[in-house]
Formats: sequence, structure tokens, C-alpha cells
Amino acid sequence: MRRGGGVRGFPVPPSRARGRAVPATRPGTAFPTTLARRLRRVRAAAADDTGSALVEFVGAAVLLLIPLVYLVITVGRVQAGAFAVEGAARDAARAVVTAESSAEGVARARAAVELALADQGFDGVDAAGDVLSVECSHDPCLSPDATVGVRVRLDVPLPFVPSALRGWLPLAVPVEASHVTDVDRYAEVRG
Repeated sequence: MRRGGGVRGFPVPPSRARGRAVPATRPGTAFPTTLARRLRRVRAAAADDTGSALVEFVGAAVLLLIPLVYLVITVGRVQAGAFAVEGAARDAARAVVTAESSAEGVARARAAVELALADQGFDGVDAAGDVLSVECSHDPCLSPDATVGVRVRLDVPLPFVPSALRGWLPLAVPVEASHVTDVDRYAEVRG
């Protein structure tokens, strides 16, 4: 330290000077130091971020977690639909192949599809419409060594969407599954 100054020639501030009196006002200001201290405290209290982290977390939770929860519910519902149509197609093909006649087989296939879809929560689906289609490789459908193909299609509605909007916009995810089963080679011809 040099004489009369601070480190490297910078002057010592008046508040740290040894034995010197601290002036009542700061140089260049007209406020007394007590008023300046009060203003600093008020500014520091206004700039305090206490409690703002909680508000930011709640805001982020609303903006991010609610759409994420909706996405998880929607994907789960579509997965349930895919699982339902896969099981329905497999069961419907078995029902047709094991029936005594083609007409009975289609009726049993409709019942199997409705049961498989209701098992996954898709109640009230009528399998007589576009949901079920049965195709055969031979003219009598249950001829020996013939193949029976079954296709099941379901429109899975998006959750929490009012039914009034579904008439205007396509707010459903289509899922589809097919299954092909062979008729027993040594069975008799069934009409």
C-alpha cells in the first residue's frame, strides 16, 4: 500500500478511511446516507424473488403436465383399441372356421367381435356395419383347405372430446387388424 491511497494508487473510500469522518451526504447526491440506505432496502425488497419459484413451477406444471397426461391417456386408449381389434380378428376367424355353416360362422364372428371390443371398453359397437368383414378363398366358404380372412376396423374416439364436435371434424384414430385362418383339410364341406 502506498501512502495516502489504497491498493495500486486507488483512493480509499471515505467510509474505510482511518480516523476520518464520514460525510452526511455522498458526493454527487443530495440525499443523506440514511435515506439512501432506506431506498436501497426498498429496492432490494422489491427485487427479492422469494416465492416466485413456486409460481413458475405451477405455471410450468400446467403448461407441460396437463398436455402430457392427455397424451398418455390418448395413447393408452389407442393401444387398447389396437389390442381389441387384434383379439377380435383372431377370435372372429376361429368362430367362422369352427361353425357348421357360413351364415352361422358370420353370426358367431359378429358376436366374438362385439365381445372382444366390449372387453377393452368399446361398448355399443355394432359389428354388422363397417367393423367386420369376412372373405373366403372358395365359394362354399367352409370348403376343405380353404382360407378365411377376417378384417376388423375400429375408430377410437379421442378422450374428452364432445360428441357434437365429432360430427364436424374427424376426431378418431382408426385401428385395423386382420387374421387369416385355414379351414381343416380333412373336414367335410359345410355351406
